[in-house]
Order: sequence, then C-alpha cells, then structure tokens
Amino acid sequence: MIAAILPAGTVAVDTFTDAPGTFLFPEEESIVRGAVDKRRREFATGRWCARQAMVRLGRAPTPVLPGPRGEPRWPAGLIGSITHCDGYRAAVLANSDVITTIGIDAEPNAPLFDDVLPAVSLPQERDRIELLRRTHPDVCWDRLLFSAKETVYKAWFPLTARWLDFEDADVTFDPLAGTFDARILAVGAQLHGRRLTGFKGRWLARQGLVVTAIAVASPHRPPGVPHLRPPWQKVAPTECDLPAATGPAAQTLAE
Repeated sequence: MIAAILPAGTVAVDTFTDAPGTFLFPEEESIVRGAVDKRRREFATGRWCARQAMVRLGRAPTPVLPGPRGEPRWPAGLIGSITHCDGYRAAVLANSDVITTIGIDAEPNAPLFDDVLPAVSLPQERDRIELLRRTHPDVCWDRLLFSAKETVYKAWFPLTARWLDFEDADVTFDPLAGTFDARILAVGAQLHGRRLTGFKGRWLARQGLVVTAIAVASPHRPPGVPHLRPPWQKVAPTECDLPAATGPAAQTLAE
C-alpha cells in the first residue's frame, strides 16, 4: 500500500500480518529481549520488511539497529524508513545516491484523543482541519496531520541530527491531489546547499489506515534512474474498496 505514494527509485515492502518466528540478528534480539509480545512482533516484522527491501536492492540482509533517537541506522549507501501501527508494518529503502532522505508513517484512520490535537498542531492547522472535516469527512484529518508530522521528522532527522518539535512544521493538505506541504519553521538546516524550508509529501487513506510519505531526490541521481513521479500522478488519495493484503510480504523516529 505505501508504495502507491512513493516515487521511482524507492523499494517498499509492507504487510498486514506478522510472520511467526521472524528472524532477528543477535544484535536486534538484544534490543527486544524482555519486550512485550506486541512490541517484539512490530519490531521484528518491520525489520523483516526492511531486509526484503535490501534484497530487492541487491544488498545482503543486515541488522537494523536503532540510533540515539530511535532512528533506524542503515548500511552505508542506503537510506530508509520503517513504520508500524496496529495491523500494518512497512519499510522503504533506496540507494542514497538516488534519494537523499525519506520518511514514512502509518496510522489508523481514527480520531486522535481530544487532548492530543492541541499538543501536536498549530492554531492555523486546526482551523484548516476543521474545514476539511466538513468537506471531506471520510478522512480523520487530525490523525493524518499527526502522521504527516511524524513523516516530516523522519525525513528531517537524517539531514540534521536535530530534534524537530510538532510546532516546528506547518502542514497543509490538498484533499484532492493527495499531497501535503510542510513548511519548516525551525532555522539553520541545509539541503543540497540551500536552506531547508520545507518538504512536499503524499498521503493516502485506504483499508482503515492513513499513510504519509516524503522522499527527496538526490541531486547526484545516477544516469538511467527514472525521475521522481509528479505527486499528483499514481493514485487517488482515498480508495476504500480494494481487497486487504494478506501474508507477510513513533514515539521514536520510526519504529
């Protein structure tokens, strides 16, 4: 599902179930030793997805260990992101000479608790969400906003190694194109030699979930690699009539 909003040059693997007995490297096993079953399953299946993506990129599977902020640490030459929520796990990877940074997030298409939205949003974002609720009620826009901000942070951190608070990004959704713009309010970050002022992302509501993604193309993209698809191509933002996938195919940064 997440592949529908990701550009050419990325490899995405997702699943709606957990595979029993999913392999973990010893270094990974030590991280979840003693964890509750739910945490262990989402951790293991997320890494299963990541290793499947590694193989599709022609890489040998390796451990994916968390960094200081919980971010996945990828082998040299790769960039990626992992997400999981109830009933869904996904990972996306790319070669770092193709994609500079990437972030994904998945959440249930269900409202946030009442006290959460004020903590994760700006006043102008809440005003826009209220309008979207009236005009497009099938999407839980507060939850989608939360997901988009998680994705923004996951794309931001590999570039800066700096924290980004919820109020440091102002997100605007296009309900028809399935895109969003995130204006970065924090200063001092650079991207491709210029000040980083924001990201453009895509979103999708399907099968009881909302998913968001940001992928920034590398300026050193190798010859022969397809250009990123325009964000308005590929899929409509809401498609609720597709059959569910079966079988195996934050908050920290992306666990």
